[in-house]
Amino acid sequence: MRLLLDTGILGQLCHPNKRVNRPICDWLDRRLESATEDDVVYVPEIAFYELRRKLVHLLRKGQETTRSLARLDRLCLQLVYLPLTRTMIRAATELWADARVMGLPTADELALDGDVILAAQAQSVDGTVVTTNRKHLERFVPTLDWTVIP
Repeated sequence: MRLLLDTGILGQLCHPNKRVNRPICDWLDRRLESATEDDVVYVPEIAFYELRRKLVHLLRKGQETTRSLARLDRLCLQLVYLPLTRTMIRAATELWADARVMGLPTADELALDGDVILAAQAQSVDGTVVTTNRKHLERFVPTLDWTVIP
């Protein structure tokens, strides 16, 4: 199974010492231990960007986030980092336009709309997005809550 981590999931994994995040960290550890050659867990570049910008923003405001930033970097080495390509961005523009034509936008018209970019990344690897907020993404790609993935 090819799994792409949404920004919220990635954020939880960057804070493993928080009691509420221990179950998802344990899930990832088990998932990696039992992975076959067909199992891949991706850190999509758009999710990396969304989380890293927030952690850097908090750091600039005086909040200590250096350990979280280091964990994010380690996750990018431990998992498979999925960089954005021109093909993915082109696919995202199609998803964005189609959603608007159908009257179902996933973000404000002026927003970057990371959801369609993430969906395009998932489509490019025939993957499933691991997220706790399936509403916007499930119309484009398969999505699952981490709690239902063995």
